[in-house]
Amino acid sequence: MVLVNENYLKLSENFFFTEIEQRINAFNLIHPNTHVIRLGLGDVCLPLPDEIVSAMENAAKEMGKIETFRGYGPETGYRFLIDKIIKHDYNSRGISLEANEVFVSDGSKADLGNIGHIFGRDNIIAITDPVYPVYENAAIMGGRSGYLTKDNIWSNIVYIPCTEENNFTPDLPTEKVDIIYLCFPNNPTGVALDKTELKKWVDYAIENQTIIIYDGAYCSYITQKDVPRSIYEIKGAKKVAIEIRSFSKTAGFTGLRCSYTIVPRELMGYTLMGEKVDINKLWRRRATTYYNGTSYIIQRGAEASYSLKGKKQLQKNIDYYMKNAAIIRKELLELGFHVYGGINSPHIWIKTPKNTPSWKFFQQLLYESHIVCTPGAGFGQFGEGYFRFSGFNTRENTIEAMERMQVWRNRI
Repeated sequence: MVLVNENYLKLSENFFFTEIEQRINAFNLIHPNTHVIRLGLGDVCLPLPDEIVSAMENAAKEMGKIETFRGYGPETGYRFLIDKIIKHDYNSRGISLEANEVFVSDGSKADLGNIGHIFGRDNIIAITDPVYPVYENAAIMGGRSGYLTKDNIWSNIVYIPCTEENNFTPDLPTEKVDIIYLCFPNNPTGVALDKTELKKWVDYAIENQTIIIYDGAYCSYITQKDVPRSIYEIKGAKKVAIEIRSFSKTAGFTGLRCSYTIVPRELMGYTLMGEKVDINKLWRRRATTYYNGTSYIIQRGAEASYSLKGKKQLQKNIDYYMKNAAIIRKELLELGFHVYGGINSPHIWIKTPKNTPSWKFFQQLLYESHIVCTPGAGFGQFGEGYFRFSGFNTRENTIEAMERMQVWRNRI
């Protein structure tokens, strides 16, 4: 008899975003000719910059010649990309890194889930709430969640509320935790932490021998000067933090898959006997065992994003999405919504009118205005009563969606 990992049975049948897709598909089946505007999901819409396309075309041609063909590459990434990451994303901000501290992979979502494999099951996990669902799902799959309480939360996960009362800025845990997932600029709220706030978390982690898993997927959208783009801008962070970044939103790689994880050599874990263990070595061992490396062609494309021309082209795309976010933020504020985010992030977090449950509001917008939002309830108990819009659509669709919102608001 084959036994299954019963932790998977604790999960809902559908992943949150799969549920959204199913509801949209059901609507489209009934209304096949309706123009639905999707402002909910975090996929980009602009094509890849020419600089990146050209680099991948050249790399593909190399693969077609015997003298330049490449088979398996280094599991942790080619040096040509790692060196660019260190120079442009870290050295430029006064942060020093060694090449063996950078791990290139095929998507930050996978790393955010897989990072738990190198940590013991008895660690207490803390996540902010609302939160990107992958963090909680990974804890459940890894057997760290405990049981589901009557309040519909997991007994062994510490939830850190982010609400209107604290301006969606999390307070430090009141109890000792071992691993903390932080995402800033935040998905879904769009709120960012300044250096003073982030320093509190680093100091807490140092004092309590805690490790922070820092999701920096939206760091390129930061506009305010006092908001750090990397947790390593905070003194001491290398001792307590793993940083995970993605090319998906920064360079439009949602369909290509490329990311990287930083595991500093200063970062230590412990055995049950209290012996120090190099976390970098553990992650390297896992990577070289389970992974054969991100495609050479894709890594050449990622490298091109750091060229002078590539940077200009990417910044133009980022500015485009942030302009969309500004349009959404401005229009919804004028319509009387409570609006957060959209300043250092393309995500805008909005309170539903009249405390409407967020899934009900999702259905209302879809069926009455043909607009897709992301219901806040899918991000945790404190996401209920909110919804997320994102700037990842065309300018024309964004403007039309706001015009539809005006019409809808005038009807209620």
